[in-house]
Amino acid sequence: MKDNFNEINVKRVLSPASVADNTAQVGEIVDSKGFNSLTYLIATGSLADADATFTVLLEDGDAANLSDAVAVADAYLLGTEALASFIFSDDNKCFKLGYIGNKRYTRLTITPGGNASAALLSAVAVLGEAQIQPTANPPA
Repeated sequence: MKDNFNEINVKRVLSPASVADNTAQVGEIVDSKGFNSLTYLIATGSLADADATFTVLLEDGDAANLSDAVAVADAYLLGTEALASFIFSDDNKCFKLGYIGNKRYTRLTITPGGNASAALLSAVAVLGEAQIQPTANPPA
């Protein structure tokens, strides 16, 4: 096994939440300064509604508040937003979406559709290939 513990940092994007409507779950803005890779991880728990869909969107920009945010072009994604999206039958699964663009700031949003029951979900960002190692533990 190789060590990636000392070269990654993990950032909370969406705290574990029970979502019972169609309100977009807008993640925290992730600053990738000091890292050379970024992967978003999404985890689901129970998804109770029998016809709900959950659409993933990744945006990027140069402004720290993402006032210049635009949807990330497919050429800058590892995987696709469609593969990271999920439906009611995807209970207790994990999904990933990688970013290889050149913008410093990114934001993940998960938008439910047809959701009227509790849906448990969360997301984190894994920043990798730290330019300064080892990285802090617990993550900063």
